[in-house]
Amino acid sequence: MKRSILFDTETTGLDPATGDRVIEIAAVELVGDLPTGKNFRVLIDPERDVPEEASRVHGFTAADLEGQPKFAEIADEFLAFIGDDPLIAHNARFDFGFLNAELKRAGYKPLDMARMVDTLDMARERFPGMPNSLDALCRRFGVDLSARTTHNALLDCKLLADVYLELMGGRQHGLGLVADGEQAPSVTYEGPAQRRVVRVVPTAEELAAHPRLLPRSKNPCGTRNGFLLQFLKNCGHLLSLPCFFFLENMAQQTDAASGPPEILRPVCLK
Repeated sequence: MKRSILFDTETTGLDPATGDRVIEIAAVELVGDLPTGKNFRVLIDPERDVPEEASRVHGFTAADLEGQPKFAEIADEFLAFIGDDPLIAHNARFDFGFLNAELKRAGYKPLDMARMVDTLDMARERFPGMPNSLDALCRRFGVDLSARTTHNALLDCKLLADVYLELMGGRQHGLGLVADGEQAPSVTYEGPAQRRVVRVVPTAEELAAHPRLLPRSKNPCGTRNGFLLQFLKNCGHLLSLPCFFFLENMAQQTDAASGPPEILRPVCLK
């Protein structure tokens, strides 16, 4: 399956050409667009101050980075982790620009821009004219942002992994990466419980008395409520038996009595 690396950086500013440096690198291995659990993360001594405005973004100060390795000391380990696989990042040109500046300063070849996969470009193509920051995409795809109080390269990688999967077409339940000998988790779907339907079966006497078989009036249209009896004869099969018997008895009582019958609420209308 295809291997790719999703990565992010934190920096002292916005432009490596003016002396800004990388202070954190994080990378997440994907196989088949899914995280494998193999991550890379390192803090780096930028060998310069960290402006206050940058600290407000990622939360790191110069004191936090004092004693951390310099970029040249971690370059081999980072390059070994990413290999020759595609490199995925959000606003990838920014991260590629900083990494290539650091690699050049340390005497390494720059990363080939042909390896770049930019999720910002993917999002802009899919959602033109809409906000497509990482935060906006997480909210759009329902990715939990509660842990993101400041920019953190590894956390941002994990969030972007969920976003990237959605941009690539969404999650496929039941698919995952497992070690040899382990059993992949199974996914079952439970729909809403079906309502229990109670079927009432009429007795033989009720069926024999039903107008579908034997109308009770020989001349229903000639009676005072003949229209109702005729309706029951032709359409009574559409009614429940309690409702049918109620209407039929009411019609016949009206014919037999001088006044209207006592009106009872039919069972079918409860």
